[in-house]
Amino acid sequence: MNSQDDHRHDELREPILNSAAAAAAPPPSHATNEVSSRLEKVLTDPDLPWLKRLLSASWIEMGLLSRLAAPAVFVYMINNFMSLSTRVFAGHLGNLELAAASLGNSGIQLFAYGLMLGMGSAVETLCGQAYGAQRYDMLGIYLQRATIVLVVTGIPLTVIYALAKPILLLLGESAPVASAAAIFVYGLIPQIFGFAANFPIQKFLQAQSIVAPSACISAATLGIHLLLSWVAVYKLGLGLLGASLVLSLSWWIIVAAQFVYIVASERCRETWLGFSPLAFSGLWEFVKLSAASAVMLCLETWYFQVLVLIAGLLPEPELALDSLAVCMAIMGLLFMVSVGFNAAASVRVSNELGAGHPQAAAFSVVVVNLVSFVVAVGEAAVVMGLRHVISYAFTGGETVANAVSELCPWLAVSLVLNGVQPVLSGVAVGCGWQKFVAYVNVGCYYIVGVPLGCLLGFKFNQGAKGIWSGMIGGTVMQTFILLWVTFRTDWNLEVEKAKERLDKWEDNKEEPLLKS
Repeated sequence: MNSQDDHRHDELREPILNSAAAAAAPPPSHATNEVSSRLEKVLTDPDLPWLKRLLSASWIEMGLLSRLAAPAVFVYMINNFMSLSTRVFAGHLGNLELAAASLGNSGIQLFAYGLMLGMGSAVETLCGQAYGAQRYDMLGIYLQRATIVLVVTGIPLTVIYALAKPILLLLGESAPVASAAAIFVYGLIPQIFGFAANFPIQKFLQAQSIVAPSACISAATLGIHLLLSWVAVYKLGLGLLGASLVLSLSWWIIVAAQFVYIVASERCRETWLGFSPLAFSGLWEFVKLSAASAVMLCLETWYFQVLVLIAGLLPEPELALDSLAVCMAIMGLLFMVSVGFNAAASVRVSNELGAGHPQAAAFSVVVVNLVSFVVAVGEAAVVMGLRHVISYAFTGGETVANAVSELCPWLAVSLVLNGVQPVLSGVAVGCGWQKFVAYVNVGCYYIVGVPLGCLLGFKFNQGAKGIWSGMIGGTVMQTFILLWVTFRTDWNLEVEKAKERLDKWEDNKEEPLLKS
């Protein structure tokens, strides 16, 4: 019996050893789904001993996760580093420019980023489940519907960007910082529509576990971005406006390159069938799902944006903003690691639910959370080790360096929490729980976290550390609620819900043909 078990275990492992080569061969979609099916078979095989089942399933899941999460983390980190490098260029122009770029980024740009990313996550749910169910032709329709909805959403966002200065003044920011931040924001207007085109494309590719090409495109674009930023800021003397215009251009380079890849690649031949009038059907249903996704993701993305805005009301707001700018820039960059795992969790869970694999979906949730948590603890340790010198990458002031050093313990705690919370949000997106998580976020973040932070920061005179402490409390509460809900999930029921959702969207897709 043991020899038979070993033989079966070897049979299950063998395809994984060659999975990297299989993933590179066209068409890759079937190879990925076959490996996914093998994971479900391992987890439900009663003849395999428990330990062998665990080891074999872990081997398969880690193979799937590494090919998805590693490039996704790289893509998100590179994209974030483009924004971070823009703030670094601004920071070396002076402390006012650093504060202005940070406020423009955290106070205005992240508003659009959170909204567009949130609405784009509807594509993640639908494309991921459709891909798992092998309904490949639906992915291209979802991509086009999402792009239409997000471009229309970008129009009112443009008005908000144009009114950046009076908005910041209304929020109580100082006139010099608000004026400089507004100039920075004006150059980011083209980026709004870059978001609108990029996020649907990004989620479309991720749903198919096609991430490496996006990583290569982002890396190449980063090199172009750094060169153009140096020319615009230092050689042409365009200052804040030049820096932000280059950032907008870089996002459009990524969009164009990814779309060319989709059209030309053999890997997308089953999922991209060209432009279709069906993209204009079922838009209202898509808007409703996108709105729930947007509320969920926006409440998370804007949470620490609120921290920066509130800090601008503290005594010595320039020092508070500068120190928080450095910490938020570091957290934003390392948060992209968590966002990569968020994407991996969403894709893995949605693919498995669409394919009808409840055990594989549950197992993926555990593995992704454990790996992400271990990585986050390592990040926190590095930050604490470098806390006295880490600010000099952004600005040369010793006063700011000391303030950043004092905030680093709070930064480290936030990084550890980011190892779990975003992954659980990715699970929610994969399952389609956006509306429920939106309610949880409202309660934990804005009814508990923000008021508690204001109380500690202003009433008890704890400043930026007090505000941050309260907001960490809201994150801890939200994380425990999502852990509890995920632990109690009936994955067989989630498979049925995924099937019902796909059947509903399949009906919407056929509606225009019936009407004509």
